[in-house]
Amino acid sequence: MQFSMFEKICFSFMLAAWIAWGSNLIGNALVHAEPLQVAAFKIEGGSETAEKPPADQATGGSDVSALLASADAIAGAKTFRKCKSCHTTKKGGKNRVGPNLWDVVGRAKASAAGYNFSGVLKGLGGAWTYRDLDAFLASPKGFAKGTKMSFAGLKKPRDRAAVIVFLRALSDQPKPLP
Repeated sequence: MQFSMFEKICFSFMLAAWIAWGSNLIGNALVHAEPLQVAAFKIEGGSETAEKPPADQATGGSDVSALLASADAIAGAKTFRKCKSCHTTKKGGKNRVGPNLWDVVGRAKASAAGYNFSGVLKGLGGAWTYRDLDAFLASPKGFAKGTKMSFAGLKKPRDRAAVIVFLRALSDQPKPLP
C-alpha cells in the first residue's frame, strides 16, 4: 500500500498534534501548579486588570501642594506639548477636541464657553482646585469615569505639578499656590 504525498503530510501534522496534546495531558497530570498567595515580583507599568482607584486616590496618595512650590512652569510648558494637539491656551482661543485651558485653575468645572463637556464632568460641580487638577491629570478616566478625554494621564507627580504651575500662569490673575 502506498500513500500519496498529501496523506503523508496530513498524517505528520496529525501525529505532531497528538504528541503535543499527549505531552500537555501528561505534564498537567504530573505537575500541579498552585497559585501564589503573594506575587513573586512586581511588574512596573503592568496591565490594568485591577479596579481603577477612586478619584481621591487617583494621584497615588501624593500631595500636590508640596510639589507645586518647587515646580517649574517652563518644564510644565514642555510637558504640556503632549496636550497641545487637543487644547489651546490663548486667552479667548478657540476650543479644539478639548476645551481652551486659559485661566483653568479656579474655574468652574465644565464651564469653558462653547465647549460641549461630557455629562460626567458637568455633574462634578465645583471649581478646578490644584488637588482636582492633579487627580485629573494623573488619570482622567479614574477621576471622572466616562469622560470623553482619551489621554491616559501623566504618571509622574513632578510632571503633573509642573503642568499645573504652567496652567496656573495662564491667567491675568494667577491663583495663589496652596
